[in-house]
Amino acid sequence: MTRAIDYGNLMHRAMRGLIRSVLEDVAAHGLPGAHHFFITFDTTHPDVAIADWLRERYPEEMTVVLQHWYSGLEVTEDGFSITLNFGNAPEPLVIPFDAVRTFVDPSVEFGLRFESQSDEDEEDEEEDEAGEESAAEAGDQPGSGEDPGPRKAEVVSLDQFRKT
Repeated sequence: MTRAIDYGNLMHRAMRGLIRSVLEDVAAHGLPGAHHFFITFDTTHPDVAIADWLRERYPEEMTVVLQHWYSGLEVTEDGFSITLNFGNAPEPLVIPFDAVRTFVDPSVEFGLRFESQSDEDEEDEEEDEAGEESAAEAGDQPGSGEDPGPRKAEVVSLDQFRKT
């Protein structure tokens, strides 16, 4: 068996470390300037702790906003806990970094998106299905002829775009 470097998992670990560092700074010093965060997380993750009514309302994923009203932000090696305001009712949340799907700071147009292997598999299946449907639809069109089959990759030279 050949050993390989798992760059995908290494990148995810590094990106989660970045989120941890940012949240540690916010926990210590507050949100600077116009910074605020949209954090989407997997509510089915076994270590997510949220109120039952939130889990019922968001059975798969939930997006929270850290901006004006939050308290008790605590960051650990594995995740963070925070109390957020939902309709004037404070609710504590515990979110492991492994459950985070997206982290966005729109004030500086920064965002991270985490894709699990199952997400990538689903996208591949959707692309395959879309390709099959497109080919089937094209074959049904009058004058479409036969399916030309898979296309070959084309190498494009960037020399034409270089400044001289």
